[in-house]
Amino acid sequence: MRKPERFRYFLAYFTTHFPAPETELHYGNPYELIVAVVLSAQCTDKRVNQTMPALLARFPTPEHLAAATADDIFPFIRSISYPNNKAKHLAGLGRILVAEFGSEVPSTLDELQRLPGVGRKTANVILSVIYNQPTMAVDTHVFRVSHRIGLASLKATTPLAVEKELVRYIPEALIPKAHHWLILHGRYVCVARQPRCGICPLKDCCKYYAQHFDLPALKAGNTRIADNPGATILPESTT
Repeated sequence: MRKPERFRYFLAYFTTHFPAPETELHYGNPYELIVAVVLSAQCTDKRVNQTMPALLARFPTPEHLAAATADDIFPFIRSISYPNNKAKHLAGLGRILVAEFGSEVPSTLDELQRLPGVGRKTANVILSVIYNQPTMAVDTHVFRVSHRIGLASLKATTPLAVEKELVRYIPEALIPKAHHWLILHGRYVCVARQPRCGICPLKDCCKYYAQHFDLPALKAGNTRIADNPGATILPESTT
C-alpha cells in the first residue's frame, strides 16, 4: 500500500467514526489552555487536569500570573513533572502576555514562540485548538503512530520533518482534527511498548502490523520499521 492510500484509509476511518475530536486538557479560554499545554510537557493530561483548578483559583488571569514569581507558582504545580522549570516558564509567560500582547494569547507561530515554555509543538497546539489553523503538533504519540502506520517515511527523523510530511498529505481543513486523531490513537491503541494491534481499526493499512504479523500484501515494498520509532525522538526543551 502506497503512502497516499494509507492517508486515505486513515482519514476515511476517523472522519467517519470520530468526526469531532477534542483535546483532553480541560480549559475555558485561551489563557487556560496555554498554561495547561505548558504544564503537559512530559506529563499526562490527567495530572494536568487535576492540577489546574487550584492553580487557576490562585492565578485566574494573565495579570495574576504576571504578578507572581516562580516561588509563588511552584506549590501549585509541585506534582507536575519538572515543576521548577515550569514555574519559571509560567511566571515569564504571564509577564510577556500582559506587557507585550495585552493579556491576549497571540495567534501566530512566531509570537507564540516568544513566550517562555512555548516551543513549536506547544505553539502548534494553541494555533490548532484555539484558532483552528492547519498546524500539526508532533509529540511522541504523533511521531510514533505516523511512523508505525507508514504516514511518515523513515527519512523523517525529526518532529519537524514528520510535521511537514503529514501536512503535505492531509487536507488543510482536517489537519486540526488529525492532530487529535493521531495523539488519541497513540495514547489508547498504538501505545509505545505493546501496541494493541488486535483491536486497531487501522491494521489493514498499517505498515507495522503488516511487518509484524507477516501480511505479504501489505508488506510488499516496505522497509521494516523499528518496534518503537518514538524512542528516537527528543522532547522539545521549551515545551
